[in-house]
Amino acid sequence: MPVSPRRVDVDRIDRAILNSTITELTPIMKLCWTLFAFLTASAVTQAADKAAFVTALEGNKPQTIVTYGTSLTAGGEWPKQLQLALGARFPKLATVVNSGSGGQWSTWGVKNLDERVIAKQPDVVLIEFSINDAFLPYQTSVDDARANLTHMIDRIHAVRPQCEVILMVMNPPIGEHLERRPKIADYEQMYRDFAAKKKLRLIDHAPGWQAVLKKGEAEYRKLVPDGIHPNGTGCAEIITPNILQEIGLKVAD
Repeated sequence: MPVSPRRVDVDRIDRAILNSTITELTPIMKLCWTLFAFLTASAVTQAADKAAFVTALEGNKPQTIVTYGTSLTAGGEWPKQLQLALGARFPKLATVVNSGSGGQWSTWGVKNLDERVIAKQPDVVLIEFSINDAFLPYQTSVDDARANLTHMIDRIHAVRPQCEVILMVMNPPIGEHLERRPKIADYEQMYRDFAAKKKLRLIDHAPGWQAVLKKGEAEYRKLVPDGIHPNGTGCAEIITPNILQEIGLKVAD
């Protein structure tokens, strides 16, 4: 159903009513609600600080978006949801390529960068490896993770100087997954500090997930059933809207 060209003040929608409706919908229908909010809000409430690739899309320039990371990327629904959202807003201009791989960390990211990222000729790369860099069996220190991140970004820019790099901090692990990553907070903070130092865009999903955790583990597991991998609903409710907002395509509050 096409969106009316008439200006819509989405911020006036009663969020409580919307949420009470969404709880009874399937994950796909929930995503539709998210995308509807995105499409209607984007025309009137876009954030001022747009990602460079969004500006290019608005200029009718095709863009390739590569997502690079762990199973949170490889098996997550958010890359598909991002493709759907961008495709709806910029028909036939945005291509999302999921180059993540389950069980991998930044050392793997360095070794596979040329094949899985650079070969795709990206205009923007979204990177997340902190959750597995913190995995004890991989024996990757924060300094090692930082060096790997530096190598990947330097390599990308050496080949594609105009390529935009966006770092992401994902959801917190709980239970046994947290026990295997006791210093996960240090790795996540390194991403934040690195982005600030290098003046890179950072999409930090942690605050949204922490808000869910405050409601209790049972509520968190509705969106992250195994304690580490968000399901489709979790992606649609937390990750994808946050990405859209942080790249300058704000979803209504």
